[in-house]
Amino acid sequence: MKMSTTQAKVGQSKPSENKLWGGRFTGGLDPLMEAYNESLSHDKAFYAQDITGSIAWARANKNVGILTEDEFSEIENGFGTVEKEWRTNAFNIKPGVDEVEPDKIVPDIHTANERRLGEVIGTDIAGKLHTGRSRNDQVATDLRLWLRDELQGLREHLYNLLRAIISRADAEIDIILPGYTHLQRAQPVRWSHWLLSYGFFFAADYKRLNNVIDDLNICPLGSGALSGNVFGVDREAIGRELGFDGLCWNSMNAVSDRDFLLETMSWGSRIMGHVSRIATDLCIYSSQESSFVKLSDAYSTGSSLMPQKKNPDALELLRGKSGQMHGLLFGFTSSLNSLPSCYNKDMQEGTASIITTTCLLSDSIQILTGVLSTLTISPANMSRALEPSMLATELADYLVKKGVPFRETHHISGRVVALAEKEGKGMDELDLEALRGVDKRFGDDVMSCFDHKAAVEKRTAKGGTARESVKEQIKVLKALLETGKMPAWSVG
Repeated sequence: MKMSTTQAKVGQSKPSENKLWGGRFTGGLDPLMEAYNESLSHDKAFYAQDITGSIAWARANKNVGILTEDEFSEIENGFGTVEKEWRTNAFNIKPGVDEVEPDKIVPDIHTANERRLGEVIGTDIAGKLHTGRSRNDQVATDLRLWLRDELQGLREHLYNLLRAIISRADAEIDIILPGYTHLQRAQPVRWSHWLLSYGFFFAADYKRLNNVIDDLNICPLGSGALSGNVFGVDREAIGRELGFDGLCWNSMNAVSDRDFLLETMSWGSRIMGHVSRIATDLCIYSSQESSFVKLSDAYSTGSSLMPQKKNPDALELLRGKSGQMHGLLFGFTSSLNSLPSCYNKDMQEGTASIITTTCLLSDSIQILTGVLSTLTISPANMSRALEPSMLATELADYLVKKGVPFRETHHISGRVVALAEKEGKGMDELDLEALRGVDKRFGDDVMSCFDHKAAVEKRTAKGGTARESVKEQIKVLKALLETGKMPAWSVG
């Protein structure tokens, strides 16, 4: 039986000298396994963090006598060259998966950076860099450093989204439209009140994001493969240099913990759920059946067949991406489920997932900000959609103020609605005699109930849709952006 090309290469190959684990092995990997194991295509995103962590590690080794001052300087300067090559796209990833013998594949960013450092300053010095360090604590450090930077960028995007919501709510506070429950017209509300309802969803996301950043900002470096460091490096000094707030206190936990990735994905799933909801509302509001809003051409597309169409593609894609985000969370949760303690290769699956997560969230938040900043509203269409039946609760409340129990007034108001429907009229078109035919307690002033603006302005309790209540909500969100904290209303 003839051997396959892959089988032949497996028998012939040997571990490359640049593999960090090559000394134990005499035979090479299946070429397919090489590609399967490779992560550089993803984790090259961490090149800067990997270099920063390596310099901090070299300094720690210098401070305990593993490296001389001159050797540390060589490493630090050499990494300056390597970093510049990455930054200017001059770094030569060699060899590539499809270009050379399989046993020479560079599997990850750690190997690539150390290999290049050896070429720049010589392997005699570069070969000392990894003393006392494992890829287990190295990748955990890279991930935390990189994700911290990414989440700080997401926080800025979310800040801009909230600012866009606040700006529109402030400028368009006098616009009234139908509020909906169960997709049925319910009660009149301010357009600003609707905007702020999502503003407070995103404000909660903003606060939770700060918590995610705080939780991940602890240092695993110095934990080794699982049992710690034998050379007595100062982990607190390493953590301070890298900008961490504290240490991972158990070395086994430090190398096996990927909860910070799950927290980020969970946060992403939560905010994308909110994004999908506002996107659906705006899809409805932009439909010809509503025509409350019109999306900018920058966030719409046309039909290949029907020239009259203007499709809300940005909003539909935002909804679709929310499903992808939920899938990323579920997928990596499943990868971590039932793992034994310490590092396992399953965890590598988190690298591609978290990179996809941060890109998806960054794009989605910025696109939603663009949609909200550029859409135009139609106050006239919003006003035309305000039906008299939406004021049925006003009739009930009117009788409550006359001492009638609410359960009774609710029934009476329902009878008025039925009467208007039977006669094919709006409730506001029924005369006083017709209303008194339903209940004698309706007085001459009952017709004042049929005023949408007045109904909106009656909702003066905190959190309501009255003008002053909405202005207070705007003030609360502004305080969040200014201080990072959302003031709580006093209940005492």
